[in-house]
Amino acid sequence: MKKASANLMKEINLNNVRQVMKRVETATKPQLASLTKLSVVTVNSLIKELYMLGELFEDETVPSNGGRPALTYKYNYNFSLGLILYLKENDGQELISAAIINLKNDLLANEQFVMPTFDRQRLFAIIEHFITLYPSIKVIGIGIPGQAVNGEITVSSHHELTGFRMIEEIESRFGLPVMIENDVNAAIFGYAMKHELEAEQCILGIYFPMKYPPGMGIYLNGEIIKGKNGMSGEIKFLPLSLDWTLEMTKERFVQAVCQIIHTVNVVLAPDKIVIYQYRLDADSLMAAWEAYRRHHPMPSDPEVVLKQTFQQDFEAGMRSLTLKELEPALLFSH
Repeated sequence: MKKASANLMKEINLNNVRQVMKRVETATKPQLASLTKLSVVTVNSLIKELYMLGELFEDETVPSNGGRPALTYKYNYNFSLGLILYLKENDGQELISAAIINLKNDLLANEQFVMPTFDRQRLFAIIEHFITLYPSIKVIGIGIPGQAVNGEITVSSHHELTGFRMIEEIESRFGLPVMIENDVNAAIFGYAMKHELEAEQCILGIYFPMKYPPGMGIYLNGEIIKGKNGMSGEIKFLPLSLDWTLEMTKERFVQAVCQIIHTVNVVLAPDKIVIYQYRLDADSLMAAWEAYRRHHPMPSDPEVVLKQTFQQDFEAGMRSLTLKELEPALLFSH
């Protein structure tokens, strides 16, 4: 038991040094001891371990108040990389966008691949391509227009994804952990990260794609609220009697948007609702919402924001969520 406690304490201390080095980038051993509140002896052994792993580099020697010059260590942000894949539509084209990020959230590579219909072999080839180019990839994050339940994609606006055990197949093929997130969940998480919202705020993100049904993400207390089997926010199942894949008049679209905002506001009373849509100009939609509100009393009055930044927020959210996956877990070993 003592050995287990000692191992756990060592992991905690190692993580402490790691987090401080990520934050400051360069430091000497005495500086690290001061920043981590650990003894110089402890810091010395931990730095040695991180250096041997390749997580730290020896940088330069700096003079120190009359004593021996001190060696500076530099954090290696490329020690662990994340591969992020986004399934998205752009001007009616289906694309897979691939990005490589490091531990500083720097973008090291970004490519797009046209995929008229989803093809898992093509997906595997894209992953293989990046893993070969970047052997330091330690995790794969995938943003999809859908939801996985127990590893199987059960709900998706892309029918080719339904039934695909994406996590299982990619993990067994490439031996890397895979994290899948719904696109709207990732977008509202990205919006929250970019705007540094107060933690207790409740924010809803609702996305109306051009030729697919809408989806919603719920952000509360710094987390995405997923519900049973991750099915919260599946607003396409609301009883609106609409076929979102067909052309619809502006009037019908506006009516549907207002009804959806009304419904989710009454149920969740959010502080803010972010609407992502590209069918109508913001002024027209906001005027329609104000007119709707005058005839439909509601117990709560959320701030409604119209954005056309879905892709940027989606990508920012996926980058933040994938970086979370790269954080080392503390393993309590017996």
